[in-house]
Amino acid sequence: MTELEKCMAGECYNCHDEIFLKFKARARTLLKEYHNLAYEQKEEKTAILKQLFGKIGTNVSVGTPFLCDYGRNIYMGNNVSVNMNCTFVDCNEIRIGNHVMIASNVQIYTATHPVELKERLTKEWTLECGKHFCQTYALPVTIESGCWLGGGVIVLPGVTIGEGCVIGAGSVVTKNIPSNSLAVGNPCRVIRKINGEMQNV
Repeated sequence: MTELEKCMAGECYNCHDEIFLKFKARARTLLKEYHNLAYEQKEEKTAILKQLFGKIGTNVSVGTPFLCDYGRNIYMGNNVSVNMNCTFVDCNEIRIGNHVMIASNVQIYTATHPVELKERLTKEWTLECGKHFCQTYALPVTIESGCWLGGGVIVLPGVTIGEGCVIGAGSVVTKNIPSNSLAVGNPCRVIRKINGEMQNV
């Protein structure tokens, strides 16, 4: 398997492989152009997002500053609003449905590392080996249609937030959230069902 194939399969991969450095360089070039545009330059901004993201629907707004790793692994539906100062670490796929609101300072992470130190450190690492000193893997994140993520929400690798959910400001989402849930806290937990669902959680 190539390092890219390992990455997308959720296996440990060399994040310093040449292909990932190229992805990062391209993303940073496009982000610099994006940040230099005025607020009202909507068409120019959309044109850059179409180059940066894997897919983008209609009526998508991404406030500045905005940071991402590769850009190419971000897929957005229609009617998506991403407010200012958000960070998407898209080493694996970040899929966002339709009619989604993402408030300021939201962070979505796909990249992570083994918890055990002996597994986290790269064996026989040297400065010249061309690898990161620690092991990295990445898991996809999905935000389904109709969700609203409040300010400062953090979404961790491998999480799916179901359709129609509201995630309270400052929450840290560590596991999947079922559809039509109001969920808050650290770790984020469902406190009640919404959108006409039965009130039993």
